[in-house]
Amino acid sequence: MMIDVFTHIVPPKYLKALNKKAPSNIFIGKVMESAPPLTDLDSRFRIMDRYEGLVQVLTIGAPAIETFFQPKDTVELAKIANDEMAELVAKYPDKFVAGIATLPLNDMDATLQEIERTINELRFRGILISSDLNGKPLDSPELSPIYEKMVHYNLPILIHPKRPIQQPDYPNENESKYSVFLLFGWPYDTTLAMTRIALGGIFEQYPNLKVMTHHCGAMVPFFAERIAAVYDTQEMRWGYRFESNLTRRPADYFRMFYADTAVSGSTAALMCGYDFFGSEHLLFGSDMPYDNQIGERYTRDTIASIERMDIPDSDKKKIFEGNAKALFRLPL
Repeated sequence: MMIDVFTHIVPPKYLKALNKKAPSNIFIGKVMESAPPLTDLDSRFRIMDRYEGLVQVLTIGAPAIETFFQPKDTVELAKIANDEMAELVAKYPDKFVAGIATLPLNDMDATLQEIERTINELRFRGILISSDLNGKPLDSPELSPIYEKMVHYNLPILIHPKRPIQQPDYPNENESKYSVFLLFGWPYDTTLAMTRIALGGIFEQYPNLKVMTHHCGAMVPFFAERIAAVYDTQEMRWGYRFESNLTRRPADYFRMFYADTAVSGSTAALMCGYDFFGSEHLLFGSDMPYDNQIGERYTRDTIASIERMDIPDSDKKKIFEGNAKALFRLPL
């Protein structure tokens, strides 16, 4: 079995509601057209059937609803999305093994209620949040009830970046050029979110919290030694001391994250992530179907990149299925 833990979908009822409520400053149609398996199950299943044993965990595709909609609308959209994903998991158990909850994150009371509903009633196996909460970092106190609830349920939080093109790379420009917001901005935002969780004391306060990052932990594995060096030397170099109540070294907290394999088929990047996170915290995740072709490239290349890894077959089995079964507590 190969359990793809980070795939995206936009089912029809949710898409209709999204288009009905969408403000003029987002253009949903072009994104959907560029990735047919987002909305078309037949094209999605044709791809999946080419890979024996492939099943998927479903998350709703962009946009992050709390960014563009008012609370009354995000509550409605989240329920529509989650109900429809639950229907798909129930109807196609040989294709979809779990759903991950979409939340109305600009309404905390409704968010907590939706977490309880999706886990207890819809049998979802985790929740999806963005790398920031409408500009607020993930160590903001208002997010503590979410962390407490997910520790209670012993299920993971999946982090997805969301930096928009309208966020410029230089202060004298109006938007990001050359797709830098997506190419490098998204991994940076993931890294920033990880840093605020790791060094903001979230893992210190909730040591059993499970958080999975997109794109193989983003910048963290590559800069592992830089993380250690900077925090070891900055007091000596600049007279600045990293003040905190943390009881462990910074890198130890970063290693508490889980990471998917969505690095567009780079085995070298996966080996870097494997070296940092270890075999127990790396999970097969492709980011299907956002590859601007027919939706198959990420699935094909991600599977091949894992198979090329110079690691024991037993560790590949963990990455492809064992770790997902454990993290999401899948009854497979």
